[in-house]
Amino acid sequence: MNAPPKAISGVSTFVDDRIGAGNFLKRNLRKIFPDHWSFLLGEIALYSFIILLLTGTFLTFWFKPSMGEVTYTGNYAPLYGVRMSEAYASALHISFDVRGGLLMRQIHHWAALLFVGGMTVHMLRIFFTGAYRKPRELNWIIGILLLSLALLEGLTGYSLPDDLLSGAGLRITQGVAQSIPIVGTYVSFFLFGGEYPGHDVISRFYSIHILLIPGILLALVSAHMILMWVQKHTQMPGKNRTDKNVVGAPFYPAFMIKSGAFFLFTFGVIALLGTFAQINPIWLFGPYTPADISAGSQPDWYMGFLEGALRLMPSWEINFLDHTVTFSVLIPALVPLGLVMTGLALYPFLEQWITGDRREHHIADRPRNNPHRTAIGISGMTFYGILWLLGANDEISANFHVDLYTTTWFGRFAIFIGPAIAYWITYRMCIGLQRKDAEVLSHGVESGVIKRMPNGQYIEVHTPPAEDIAAHIRGKQEIPVLESAEDGEGIPPKGARSAIGRLRAKMSEAYGTDRVPLTDGHHEEAHEEEHAGVGAGDRKELH
Repeated sequence: MNAPPKAISGVSTFVDDRIGAGNFLKRNLRKIFPDHWSFLLGEIALYSFIILLLTGTFLTFWFKPSMGEVTYTGNYAPLYGVRMSEAYASALHISFDVRGGLLMRQIHHWAALLFVGGMTVHMLRIFFTGAYRKPRELNWIIGILLLSLALLEGLTGYSLPDDLLSGAGLRITQGVAQSIPIVGTYVSFFLFGGEYPGHDVISRFYSIHILLIPGILLALVSAHMILMWVQKHTQMPGKNRTDKNVVGAPFYPAFMIKSGAFFLFTFGVIALLGTFAQINPIWLFGPYTPADISAGSQPDWYMGFLEGALRLMPSWEINFLDHTVTFSVLIPALVPLGLVMTGLALYPFLEQWITGDRREHHIADRPRNNPHRTAIGISGMTFYGILWLLGANDEISANFHVDLYTTTWFGRFAIFIGPAIAYWITYRMCIGLQRKDAEVLSHGVESGVIKRMPNGQYIEVHTPPAEDIAAHIRGKQEIPVLESAEDGEGIPPKGARSAIGRLRAKMSEAYGTDRVPLTDGHHEEAHEEEHAGVGAGDRKELH
């Protein structure tokens, strides 16, 4: 093997002799990463964030975060001579006068949508596979904080151009702030610098958007990656995979090459969207004035569920201690988001409390193997989806010729009934899929070979499943159940003596009971004869 060039070896030796980087790099570059397509979902969010930082930096060179009025004299003729804010004028300047400015604006916007979308599907993957369990609870909390901050970052960035559409969203934000009891008016005055719309909100949102939130996001992303590196990825169940090993490829060169290619692919997709798919054409909306609003206004998709909650909520307000509490705004703005985020944050600890499971988990669950968790997740997605869909009830009404009040009342009932139906259907599907897995282990898989029995009956011959498939199925982990039955002396366990303890024991039994235990994979004598003597007795048990 040829020696490396002196320019490289000399520098490497110099650095290694002084900071000892050689051993560190050698140890970490050979770190093993498990391989599964779903692990790439989080990388989509990471690469979108990098693209956001790069394109956002470009846009800051020309954007002016000021609400001072100017007369537009740019190249977009329909708005020539119109009075508007400096923020809106500079956004138009970027779009029509700066070389590549419109492309950068659109790439930035598409990357923002993909950033939130990537985080959302990544967290769903983590939730449904139980990858939030010990020792990864802290990383799960960091992920929830990242998603919450990303929503706030999107809101502040969406408002910066000061066009008519973003101004409508900003007006809703001001209404939500004012609906907060006692302090709402003070919050609104602080945010807008006086009476709405004021003269300070764009400059304040700009500072929050380019400095405060990105700085926190960078810190949390770094902490998230460091924890992931130290704790290692979870891995999907399979042959020779246990909680005590990691099966996969090394970080260098396999993972680095794959990640580099995936970054370029992600960037290419976002660049193509920015080039060919128009998004947020602010010049069509015009400058924001509080007296105007465009028809069919819709927020970005990640804010659609809050819009839907506002539209579904009945008009309800009360007077309490000489203060008007506007529940018709306060509840939609705080309760749905609070339910989802708080539920996600508490779920790892609630599950641990219900099951009593304090083991470390490095093997991910298949969603079907924890039917209650999967049903809860799909129920939450249904809750979100109904709110998101009804955020466009005016568009649905106009395009499908359905009465607007009919869509509203449908949503008011569906928001309660839909998640319950989704829970039941998902739970039954998980049990059915578990039964199918048990059948595969017990009876094998269809071979496509038809055999005639001595009695004239035709049957399809079954063959043992492939080793990797069998190992994947046998990776099912038992969900612990708390002890609740009385012992031989008739004394209940200590933890089940109180009312809360008895409730916890019942919840544990319902949550953790295995409805479809896997068999050992051996046929009974009669069943072997029925299936032409083809059974799974020759399969090797995988541990």
